[in-house]
Amino acid sequence: MSFLSIGFPVISAGVFATLLVVFKPIITGMLRAALLIISPRKSLNERNMRSRLQGVLMLNRLARDMDASQPGLAAEFRYFASRD
Repeated sequence: MSFLSIGFPVISAGVFATLLVVFKPIITGMLRAALLIISPRKSLNERNMRSRLQGVLMLNRLARDMDASQPGLAAEFRYFASRD
């Protein structure tokens, strides 16, 4: 084994790592653009509605958990979940 047969993979890995560091912003931007093409960002209204739905589901889940031990609190959770 000569020095070149051992050193070539090490040098090529170093060059590859250097190129990756240098072009990281470009690569990141291209990946983000591809991601936006695949799944576009939701509008603000859609994100707000999803957040509201998650809150309603959480309150209903809490109401189910508290139903046996504290029915009054469960009723309040259901009231808050049904509010608009």
